Amino acid sequence: GMTGKQKSYLRALAHPLKPVVNLGKQGFSQETRREIEVQLLDHELIKLKVLDNCPLTKKECADELSRAKSLEVVQVIGKTLVLYCPHSDEPEIELPAT
Repeated sequence: GMTGKQKSYLRALAHPLKPVVNLGKQGFSQETRREIEVQLLDHELIKLKVLDNCPLTKKECADELSRAKSLEVVQVIGKTLVLYCPHSDEPEIELPAT
């Protein structure tokens, strides 16, 4: 897991970001999952918006995403989830020491 300090650092970084993935009526389709992976690979830190037509609640979405060992759900603000996954080869984001 991450420390509170690291999470608050990521929250601050995520603040100005716009959501890059929308979770709609497809829920977690293969396509959506792939999109999340691609965006995380590109940016390491992304926002995901849970649309009103999504069959899952934001809590269910967060729980579902938390199951993925590779990524961290940093924050849930309204219907927006902040996700973090460090790049395995060349991480861009430097986390503060624990």
